[in-house]
Amino acid sequence: MQSVKRSKWKPMLFAMAFLALSACVTINVYFPAAEAQQAAEEFVGKVINGDKAATEETKPADPKPMPQASAQPSFNLASFFISDAAAQEVDITIRTPAIQAIQNRMSERFASSLRQHFDGGALGFSNDGLIIVHDATKVPLKDRVGITQQVAEDNRDRNAVYREIAVANGHPEWEKQIRETFAKQWVRDAKAGWWYQSSAGDWKQK
Repeated sequence: MQSVKRSKWKPMLFAMAFLALSACVTINVYFPAAEAQQAAEEFVGKVINGDKAATEETKPADPKPMPQASAQPSFNLASFFISDAAAQEVDITIRTPAIQAIQNRMSERFASSLRQHFDGGALGFSNDGLIIVHDATKVPLKDRVGITQQVAEDNRDRNAVYREIAVANGHPEWEKQIRETFAKQWVRDAKAGWWYQSSAGDWKQK
């Protein structure tokens, strides 16, 4: 009688262990920082430098050699799930129509209006991935309303693209980390003399 009861419990225990293992693996989804950094470099470079941004085609990585079959194949349940989870986050794409439309708007706006005010010291990069009127006195009085509007429009696009990148890659919860990655990249790509805000909120000149 006891052996019959044990046999009934075995499938249930196996199922519980199976679900527990799956939960542990799927919860532990890491943010692909290196891939996000690469995406930020491409996006920011295009906005700031326009058509001069990184036009060189990167050579595709050498294909990885196919693993040789083991003489004694075995099935590792944990490895199966871990590999499956990791495979979902090998890249950060910024090549969706929505993201590229925002990128094009920002690039055109930067070239036609914003760049000259960064050069003149009126604008600066904030530490949250946006832009700020750092010194309004550097903007001619007749242009102040216009530049304020341009800054507001650009910040709407910035907020939208950080959200869109996270959503497009299937992880809306990554928006904050995407924003942080891009905020650092705007500063890295800033030209000499441009202003930016440190993580502590202090203004510095590149």
